[in-house]
Amino acid sequence: MKEDELPKHRQQAEGRTGVMTGLLPSLDDMLLYIGIFESGIPPKTLTENEKSELRDLAVCAILVPARYYELFWVEDTGWPHYKQLKRLPPLNAGEREAFLRKYILLYAEKNLPAGWFAG
Repeated sequence: MKEDELPKHRQQAEGRTGVMTGLLPSLDDMLLYIGIFESGIPPKTLTENEKSELRDLAVCAILVPARYYELFWVEDTGWPHYKQLKRLPPLNAGEREAFLRKYILLYAEKNLPAGWFAG
């Protein structure tokens, strides 16, 4: 995906999700969805700590192609563990959100079920 295509793809993803839920997803919502997808945990009510761990997991997973992390090992339960390869760039909150959204879109195109990222 080219850099100039990101806004279009973001609008498509947010539009599709907004149509399904009536709301546009927040960054935390998208990271939580990816974390659940990556972990393979069964549906259940999550604690705030579990949600935080799943969002952290998602950040690692979406940044693998950019070589910030690599998959280190996977527990018998299916929980993946990542090794940090390099530090994330210093970013303010707005820059961090834009940075992560870019990699969420790239991840979604390659990994999420058909329909989640349809426009």
